[in-house]
Amino acid sequence: MDVAVIGGGAAGFFAAIAVRENYPQIRVVLFEKSRTPLAKVKASGGGRCNLTNACSSRSELVAAYPRGGSFLKKCFGVFDNRDAMNWFEQRGVPLVVQKDGCVFPRSQNSQSVIDCLLEQTRKLGVCVATETGVAAIVPMGHRLQVHFSAGSVSPRIFDKVIVASGGSPKRSGLEWLARCGHRIVEPVPSLFSFNVPANPLTELTGIVVDKTLVGLQGTRFQAAGPLLITHWGLSGPAILQLSSRGARWLSDRHYAFGLQVNWTGERSQQWTADALRRIADEHPNKNLSSVRPCALPERLWQHLLDKTSMPKGKCWKDLGRSGLNKLTNALTNDCYAVEGRTRFKEEFVTCGGISLDDVDVKTLQSRACTNLYFAGEVLDIDGLTGGFNLQAAWTTAFIAAKLA
Repeated sequence: MDVAVIGGGAAGFFAAIAVRENYPQIRVVLFEKSRTPLAKVKASGGGRCNLTNACSSRSELVAAYPRGGSFLKKCFGVFDNRDAMNWFEQRGVPLVVQKDGCVFPRSQNSQSVIDCLLEQTRKLGVCVATETGVAAIVPMGHRLQVHFSAGSVSPRIFDKVIVASGGSPKRSGLEWLARCGHRIVEPVPSLFSFNVPANPLTELTGIVVDKTLVGLQGTRFQAAGPLLITHWGLSGPAILQLSSRGARWLSDRHYAFGLQVNWTGERSQQWTADALRRIADEHPNKNLSSVRPCALPERLWQHLLDKTSMPKGKCWKDLGRSGLNKLTNALTNDCYAVEGRTRFKEEFVTCGGISLDDVDVKTLQSRACTNLYFAGEVLDIDGLTGGFNLQAAWTTAFIAAKLA
């Protein structure tokens, strides 16, 4: 039997390796359109490769996927994050778990993961063909004919094909799969930071607030966590999570929207107002600028005072009800006009892809084309930042490689 794996990323290599481990007698060829495979793995986690997340429960794991979570819930029963960690450690990649649950190779270098995957393909005899893009798949009875982008490469027939070609920023990049009868969920970007042009906030570049709650005005989309102020606007885990949860809504509005920030985290207006009253009682004669609520960074507190037109030399005892309400609102409901997005580092994640309705969750086989399987981000599955997208790649590849 001959099996083709299309795509030389995380899901493609993992699937090719698993096929050979499951069926040593099967010939496996992996096709990658670029010269260098595993480039996205190389960039993952800032070059350290955040290969999964050590969250302790399956419900917590599933909750990290704004799209595809219920589909993956069944898949994780076969191969979950603990299985992925064991897989790499058993193959010579010691791991470390950060306080936030992110899992990295102990080397803190993504090359450790790449070397492991390449070594396994060599050891198992997987043929890797680079600079060989696939243009079409044509059913030939129960077999599949693979056509290549390069005119000099003749079509080849395979018994089974696993598509792990990754996400596409445009629908046109998935049309070759639509021609096989698959429905395509329109792809849009996910995991990006927000641009806040010509706003004084951008003068606070580099400030991190560990506990914030951010939301999209007019929606229920929210995310909690650290927030980073950049020279173009806002980034950090809270913003990235929010961009993922509201990816399609944001795309529909061409990335022009209102952002609400609660600088106190998930604390209420009442709690914040009470905290400000306590400061006024305990430090009545001190200036507003000299006592910062909620341990806010000094420059951020000065920014909020300026934004509310509160005199920095004003004493806390003279704050008054109006001043109290202004500061409470600034701390818990600070609003910014966002205009545009910025790609997050070197990572690129899409919301959209092959409709999950066209894929058998037990086998990852196409419902539209016999003996064709899917794995990785080509599916309409995407997760939050923190190792979840690579985990989806490992899981779906592991199941697809069973060739059931």
